[in-house]
Amino acid sequence: MSGKRKIHFNSAFTIGNELKYIQQAVENLRLSGNGPFSKKCQQWLEDNLGCKKALLTHSGTGALEMMALLCRVGPGDEVIMPSFTFVSTANAFALQGATPVFVDIRPHDMNIDPELVADAVTPRTKVIVPVHYAGHPCDMERINEIARRKNLFVVEDAAHAFLIPHKGRHLGTWGNLGCLSFHETKNIICGEGGALLINDPVLMDRAEIIWEKGTNRKDFSKGTVAKYTWVDLGSSYYPNEITSAFLFAQLERCSEIIGRRKTLHRHYYQRLRALHEKGMIGLDENGLDESSTCHIFYLFTRDKAERARLINYLAGLGIMSVFHFVPLHSSEAGRKFGRVHGAMTITDDYSDRLLRLPLHYQLTENEVDEVCDAVYRFYGFNPD
Repeated sequence: MSGKRKIHFNSAFTIGNELKYIQQAVENLRLSGNGPFSKKCQQWLEDNLGCKKALLTHSGTGALEMMALLCRVGPGDEVIMPSFTFVSTANAFALQGATPVFVDIRPHDMNIDPELVADAVTPRTKVIVPVHYAGHPCDMERINEIARRKNLFVVEDAAHAFLIPHKGRHLGTWGNLGCLSFHETKNIICGEGGALLINDPVLMDRAEIIWEKGTNRKDFSKGTVAKYTWVDLGSSYYPNEITSAFLFAQLERCSEIIGRRKTLHRHYYQRLRALHEKGMIGLDENGLDESSTCHIFYLFTRDKAERARLINYLAGLGIMSVFHFVPLHSSEAGRKFGRVHGAMTITDDYSDRLLRLPLHYQLTENEVDEVCDAVYRFYGFNPD
């Protein structure tokens, strides 16, 4: 198969002014963070998402770590989150000594079950972390209601959910804080990058101090303090200007990028629907929602062994497909640093059967047809 053309699961891409803006950043000789392109990106996010403040970070992981610092969690504190998420969601809080508390997800959208969240709250609970899986909205109204009643922080992991409106507000702006990711595997990319969205004005000043490595640099730059010094915890969370220049070019064309992904996602769904209706696979119908940015196209096989066979079959045809998260509660670190509340029935079942198919801006409809035809052949089913 060495000579066969491959259909990649993901592919980085340029769409507009990426190289032009990178050249401008280089010619300006301003390559460190918080420069002109960083500020343009932050302003774009504030204007288009409606958050109080946006701070670019070197990664979505960096934004999550800033969240944990802003929530002042530490040993003895508990943070409720789904187990079906990337390790950074839990790592950010475990690094501060807090205990991730894993609860199960809902079957229809793969998101944290708010009723299980309510049951998991203890006197030690300090934060709830809803993760919008594949860009599908969590039940933010119910989660916020629980948090208000118990005086808890709500911080959204919206790494999959860039620019998704939900009941008049964008995901990432419902909680006290939100985080975005612009990793190469996301819809809008810059290689490695992210953003912290600050929605609670009370947290704005400290967020900038943490972002400025724990210093009062902002106040010093404004001339409101005489000395530039260390005043709080923090770290180096800036992306560099080359990264920000690339990102700004993508933000300028984000509607086109997301529109392309929607087209491909719906093409997949229509092509594979016959298998779904026959009960041979399960399909995610949430991606058909107009507000979805179609971050992931996934299907469910009937069991884990069938998924492994399908992955291998597609790989033999030069088509890369992958499963997603290993549930954190079943991982070595998850057992060491976290705890489980209740049964993980849906998480365990769905994580064993979920399979992601190629989806990226450079994918063509013909390639989607190739993938779907291969899936039909694997199941020995002719849709015609």
